[in-house]
Amino acid sequence: MAKEIEIEFKNLLTKNEFEKLKSHFQINESEFRSQTNYYFETPDFTFKEHGGALRIRKKSLTSFTLTLKIRQAVGHLEINQKINETEASNMLETCVVPDGEVKEYIEEEKLNLNNLALIGELTTNRVEFPYKSGLLVLDHSTYLNHEDYELEFEVFDENIGKQQFINLLENHQIPERETLNKIRRFFNVKQGK
Repeated sequence: MAKEIEIEFKNLLTKNEFEKLKSHFQINESEFRSQTNYYFETPDFTFKEHGGALRIRKKSLTSFTLTLKIRQAVGHLEINQKINETEASNMLETCVVPDGEVKEYIEEEKLNLNNLALIGELTTNRVEFPYKSGLLVLDHSTYLNHEDYELEFEVFDENIGKQQFINLLENHQIPERETLNKIRRFFNVKQGK
């Protein structure tokens, strides 16, 4: 289990920009790893209202992490809790959050879990590698018969990271695009926006 403040910069890419970055950083297709996010939400959008998300991330046949993200003044508070396959299967079937740090935080903050439901899944092929002062991530995501490409830069220092990210985009002639996080993009497609 881990609590951390996540500071990241995101930019949607065209398929062509994605391919150019793969080529520039000499990334082979075999370096990408697949992961699936299963998103949960309540009818009154408890997590969306807090600028966050509740998900289970499956990285392999037996690796599952329950994650709660909540918006902070800078970045997001991210609580990650390793769960086993049985706990993951149970939550996917019943939408009952297993005991642990995520459930404790939800109870402490009195977040509403009434009628929690699995709202869908998003699969990402991802590669990540060190770059400048952080971690650079290339994602190709598919969800709800939709796909997108994204560049993420995870950093510890917001100011330094932002400038490095802007420089990277400028150096590759990629326009800055307002980029929502994956759960928001998922919701927008689900709601036909």
